[in-house]
Amino acid sequence: MNKPVILCVDDEPDILNTLKMQLKNEFKNDYFYELAESGEEALDILEDFHEKAEVLVVVSDWQMPGIKGDEFLIKLHQKYPKIIKVMLTGQADAAAVQRAVEEADLYCCLYKPWESKELIETIKSGLAKL
Repeated sequence: MNKPVILCVDDEPDILNTLKMQLKNEFKNDYFYELAESGEEALDILEDFHEKAEVLVVVSDWQMPGIKGDEFLIKLHQKYPKIIKVMLTGQADAAAVQRAVEEADLYCCLYKPWESKELIETIKSGLAKL
């Protein structure tokens, strides 16, 4: 696998499929799209992909079973600081967003339901900073 990876993390399969579809519609086959249903699963995937391909972007839900999105993104940042981190949330938890911005170097927080165009532009602008 030589393509860079965009990893989407959400406990709702429909949301994961929507994210993948929106990303593939824009970026086509320029990236490999990996899906995880929890922060723990995403950390395992990152460990597996670390040797095979570069994960450039992680789009993560905030409200998930197990570790919440802000905690996941902080752990992610500690191990993989260069990954662009985008958090999705259906709940406006300002403290969690602020914590992720400060401790996880969160690039952006988008609120559900997000606009596809806004997600794509956020990812493009994040990738441009790499």
